[in-house]
Amino acid sequence: MGRRTWLVLAGVAVLGSQAGHLLAYQLRFGAAAQQLQSAGVHAYFPALAKTSLGVLGSALVAGLFMIGLARILSGRPAIRGAGPSCLRLLAALYTVQLALFAGQEAGEAMAAGAPVASAAHLILWGTLGQLPVAAVAAMALWWLLARFESAVSEIRVAFRIAPPAHLVLAVEVSMWRTPNAALLLSRVAGPSLAKRGPPSSLRFSSN
Repeated sequence: MGRRTWLVLAGVAVLGSQAGHLLAYQLRFGAAAQQLQSAGVHAYFPALAKTSLGVLGSALVAGLFMIGLARILSGRPAIRGAGPSCLRLLAALYTVQLALFAGQEAGEAMAAGAPVASAAHLILWGTLGQLPVAAVAAMALWWLLARFESAVSEIRVAFRIAPPAHLVLAVEVSMWRTPNAALLLSRVAGPSLAKRGPPSSLRFSSN
């Protein structure tokens, strides 16, 4: 995977970890999860989770828009390029999300003055919350990465082939200007050329 892919992967993992955090609390505390996540040291979490989900949704819509635009401009579906496998993406996303979940839980416990949960506890609930989110994100990212770069290339080619508007206008003006100039010259010069000739007195004297 290239540097750009790693950056995208890291961004998705950071945002997806908040969705996994939300799911883990929902599975662990049930109906009381929302109340627990909006009080005390967790008071920041609802706004953070909503923002993360909003950014993920916006990125997904933007990627689909680019792929759809490329299909409209080229007249064919986006070509699937070579990208990382879905399993590799899943492993990377799950690892980063689980580490973020454990760090977030440990930080919240220390901020509240409570003992930090054991590693087994964090791994268990982290896996239950982060693995499903990582699986969905990996499949979506695998599909988008395989088509996004080829879609961008198709859009660049389409805009490069299209002639600029000012060139088309210049051609139209030059095509119309020459016949009009010739027609105007013939109309102005025609009567003057017809009147040219010897004076009338000379014509009478010759007779």
